[in-house]
Amino acid sequence: MPAVLDLWQKASRLPQGKRIFSIAFTRKAPYFATIRPRFVEIRPNHAELVIPKRRAVHNHIGTVHAIALCNGLEAAMGALAEATIPPDKRWIPKGMDIAYTAKADSDVTCIAETDPAQWTGDDPDLPVRVRGVRRDGEVVIEGVIRLWVTPKR
Repeated sequence: MPAVLDLWQKASRLPQGKRIFSIAFTRKAPYFATIRPRFVEIRPNHAELVIPKRRAVHNHIGTVHAIALCNGLEAAMGALAEATIPPDKRWIPKGMDIAYTAKADSDVTCIAETDPAQWTGDDPDLPVRVRGVRRDGEVVIEGVIRLWVTPKR
């Protein structure tokens, strides 16, 4: 079982375990700490986290900044990739195609999803569907983060 998924499954069963996991995740990739992600769910082919709306991530109009949203989507994608990738493969982000669809004027849940078949083929280009959802259910950002998945040497 991938280390991130194993750690998530163990930690999320404990009191404050999801919070502890979220902090540990940002220790491994410190830039993610800027958004203070709160992981909600991680399983193969799916990851969710919440970006709390707070002043440190605001833009000039008081909504969650577009780059903070992208940071959240990338963190969700990274957790999904680590929880899903076969043990004989490795991944790296290759690109991001994102549309901002509404104002992010509340906490935002960032969701990353793939289909199991995407991880079994020979094509190294793997698109991960991502979206950010406001508290009222409105999608505020959506798109694809492309991964480059290759065999380990």
